[in-house]
Amino acid sequence: MSNLSHEVERMCTVAKGPHHGPAPIPEEGRWVKAYEIKDISGLSHGIGWCAPQQGACKLTLNVKNGIIEEALVETIGCSGMTHSAAMACEALQGKTILEALNTDLVCDAINVAMREIFKQLVYGRTQTAFSKDGLPIGASLEDLGKGLRSQVGTMFGTKEKGVRYLEMAEGYILSLGLDANNEIIGYQFVHVGKMLEMIRAGKDANEAFQANVKSYGRYDEAVKHIDPRAD
Repeated sequence: MSNLSHEVERMCTVAKGPHHGPAPIPEEGRWVKAYEIKDISGLSHGIGWCAPQQGACKLTLNVKNGIIEEALVETIGCSGMTHSAAMACEALQGKTILEALNTDLVCDAINVAMREIFKQLVYGRTQTAFSKDGLPIGASLEDLGKGLRSQVGTMFGTKEKGVRYLEMAEGYILSLGLDANNEIIGYQFVHVGKMLEMIRAGKDANEAFQANVKSYGRYDEAVKHIDPRAD
């Protein structure tokens, strides 16, 4: 049965020119013409958000020959999303990226992140586009650093009282150092990941805490120190 409209059926056939296929994309140090899902490889990241925009997700996938070999799901801003991430991460590995795109990953933000990373992967805009053979499975954990904790920055500020640093990449902020103008010139923090690793290894909790308290900037020169959560 013909699927052509009456008008098209009456037209004569014009020969198609050269068929050169898709434009090649960079994948793990090679130029690849992607015809099927199995032609896609790479490690990339996607950022997603939920409809009310109260939470966000960073999704990292390591894809080899169209299959998700490694998944890292990081979420922020919504307590329920952390549980959704646990379910999504279990569902993701082992799927093709097309299967994953059409899988309910429980949370809006994670689904959006999957959509965004899918575009990165199939267009060759990956972290490993020009890296020969890509990255080994487990490479996404390097983004987490010591203690395998997500890099988090949490700041709060008001017009009346100014800014409060609560958490930096270095760790949980304990104290802010202010100069004579009440401007921040440094801060003291505890590296939570390293502290917990020491506690898990049998170190006394207070000793582990003290061993991981550090400062940044000109904290020691401050004329005043404040607790950013209480002062």
